[in-house]
Amino acid sequence: MRTNPLARKLATAASALALAASGLLLSSSPASAATSCYASSCTGLDPSTTVCQSDARTVRTSDWGVELRYSPTCRAAWARKTSGASADTVIRVSNTNGESRSVYYGGYGTVYTAMVNDKDIYAWACETRAYATLETHCTDSY
Repeated sequence: MRTNPLARKLATAASALALAASGLLLSSSPASAATSCYASSCTGLDPSTTVCQSDARTVRTSDWGVELRYSPTCRAAWARKTSGASADTVIRVSNTNGESRSVYYGGYGTVYTAMVNDKDIYAWACETRAYATLETHCTDSY
């Protein structure tokens, strides 16, 4: 059976439109919207909106459970707390360049700080609890 040339052209055009539409949908997906940064250009950025979260790993954990997270691709670090703190806790990440980012932890769920540069320098994460006495526990540096 032979196909009408006009029908073939219309089918080809429809396929091209479908492909273009699927490309638009894919390009607007959250994964492709992730920001790319490296070292000092990551400082202050939210790791969840960057490619840094893709290969992040916990490299240090304090005795109170605050974690130092590190992305080898981005050469950036941040602090994360998932549970086990009182409602008056501050989580902080710092580096040897004097950069620091912190977030208040209300005692529930997971919180994390913005990132700091960790290229060829050291970073560490701390948790400060303000109940009764001001007390801070930190990870070792990485």
